[in-house]
Amino acid sequence: MKIALVHDWLTGMRGGERVLHHLARRFPEADLYTLFHVPGSVSPEIERLRIRTSLLDRLPGTARHYRKWLPLLPWAIRRFDLSGHDLVLSTSHAVAKSIRVPEGGVHVDYCFTPMRYIWDHVDAYVGRGPRRWLATPLIGALRRFDVRTSGPSSVTRFIAISREVARRIQHHYGRQAAVVPPPVDLSWIRPAEGPAEEFYLLVGGFVPYKREALVIETFRRLDRRLVVVGAGPGREALMRDAPANVEFTGRVPDAVLADLYRRCRALIHPQHEDFGLVAVEAQAAGRPVIAFGAGGVLDSVLPLPGTARPDSRGSDGDRIESAAPTGVFFHEATTDGLAVAIEAFEKAEAVFDPARIRRHAETFSPARFDRDLDREIRIALEQRS
Repeated sequence: MKIALVHDWLTGMRGGERVLHHLARRFPEADLYTLFHVPGSVSPEIERLRIRTSLLDRLPGTARHYRKWLPLLPWAIRRFDLSGHDLVLSTSHAVAKSIRVPEGGVHVDYCFTPMRYIWDHVDAYVGRGPRRWLATPLIGALRRFDVRTSGPSSVTRFIAISREVARRIQHHYGRQAAVVPPPVDLSWIRPAEGPAEEFYLLVGGFVPYKREALVIETFRRLDRRLVVVGAGPGREALMRDAPANVEFTGRVPDAVLADLYRRCRALIHPQHEDFGLVAVEAQAAGRPVIAFGAGGVLDSVLPLPGTARPDSRGSDGDRIESAAPTGVFFHEATTDGLAVAIEAFEKAEAVFDPARIRRHAETFSPARFDRDLDREIRIALEQRS
């Protein structure tokens, strides 16, 4: 088959680009269609593909301001001509899934989330007040376009990265989606071989939804050491007011991060993520995760009995109750909620087995992803045959 890969934009190696990197290795002869491309910003495997960009990519300043072209993205994605391709495989969090599919072609969309700018996180991106009022017509038009290009004639089959995203697809588009977690390369993370050291780890991006401030405020009242990895726009302000038991490292190389994963007592994961790659990486090192019990961690972390809400288990309830735990959940995004979860973890710390935690992380392997993705592509091909 002649395969077309479609990705929203290529401006850096984030979670979505890691998935695309894996697909580029699997389908090195595919054509890649994307709205914007900053050469050299993604992996060599992606860069080696035949990359076609939109007309918007020719405008000056797109490398830094591509998100400002949001009103024109529907027009730009529909301008691509994919004639001659048998299979279209899109990896989408914005408009990639809305690309025109050639007649008789099959389109499988691997959905990171329906476009968050117009659906679930409008307040975070647009705000309230006059700005929100002015943006309302645009948001309405984008929602209508998003729904119109999500029917069976546009997307043969949806695949979601988590049950959380599958629910959003059902709610916004009225479509069912299979759940296939992303491929997680764990080869660079060795499991812990000795006892943990006396510190907790937080890996942040320093934007509001990551909730680093919540964790730092919790540790202000705890006699515990916290190591904070990462960089982002809110980092400097948090550093200025942080207590002495909180240490900031900035961005670190993968080897250093892997070492921190191995040595920490547990990873603190306070945010609501679509999947939560960092939580899987920490478990690959054999370390538990103290997580806000919503979003992707409901699929990737097996909570200590008594810390999972019954209504959050879904069809995995029996597995969660019987499997060895890999973390602790808290359900109120407050300092009290997190402090109680840390206390619950410390009381039960002996039950967390590093070898079992590592084995659980390995269930998110690239081999498992390939097997499940191939199954979904076969089903899509049979639907169109």
